[in-house]
Amino acid sequence: MTRRRLALLVLGVCALPATQCQRATQPAAFIWPDAKRAALSLSFDDARASQIDVGMALLDRYGIKATFYVLPSNVQSQLDGWKRAVGTGHEIGNHSLNHPCTGNFPWVKKNDLAIEDYTLERMQREVDGANRRIAELLGVTPRSFAYPCGHTSVGRAQNTQSYVPLVAAMFAYGREWASETANDPAFCDLAQVTGMAMDGLDFEELQPILETAKERGQWVVLVGHEIGQSGRETTRIAMLQKLLPYALDPANALWTAPVGTVAEYVLTQQRAAK
Repeated sequence: MTRRRLALLVLGVCALPATQCQRATQPAAFIWPDAKRAALSLSFDDARASQIDVGMALLDRYGIKATFYVLPSNVQSQLDGWKRAVGTGHEIGNHSLNHPCTGNFPWVKKNDLAIEDYTLERMQREVDGANRRIAELLGVTPRSFAYPCGHTSVGRAQNTQSYVPLVAAMFAYGREWASETANDPAFCDLAQVTGMAMDGLDFEELQPILETAKERGQWVVLVGHEIGQSGRETTRIAMLQKLLPYALDPANALWTAPVGTVAEYVLTQQRAAK
């Protein structure tokens, strides 16, 4: 063995040609089940009426299961419909009891729900209360949480505190909102899963995100609110009528499943990699 090769081995430096060295040291690509190229999860927030009245029939027609991050008060208003959603395999997540958000919204400040005025203790009561109420109404205990308005901190200025650790302690997974990128499954923090908005978008605007995900092996989590023809904070029916067949087309090799189902698999693979 030459001195140079011995020195390289001692230092842990690859003595192969550069391209072979890169292949030998770079991490293996993330492997999705059943030879899928990427994953897609559909999620909807707030338990809005249109999700039961319009969305369930459309999702069930294609056999696609979604994750619904619910507010207990809205669930109670359509209890039979939400019980059917649970019975047909849709996932129910926690979206807090009262949906605290920034006090820059007049309705938030009016109802004393400004996240800037919250403490970690008050936020925990919000989340605990929602868990208990969801269990009473639907008989399920959520394993996943969606940050209301996408805010992950309470308080203001020097007193601002992240409540991500609280969510991580109480739930297996947490989902953000209005994120700018899909999830790298080998790297992502499952307490802060990125969620990309689909309200108001046409399928042609979302398709490039899905095509990129297939190239990179990513996990796309889409977030909607109302389900209808048009309107503010509305996932368009016309878009879903294109997205759902696309998601099921074997040629696209997309694994489409609720947030919790995909997150369980990702967690297993992350642990195995360590």
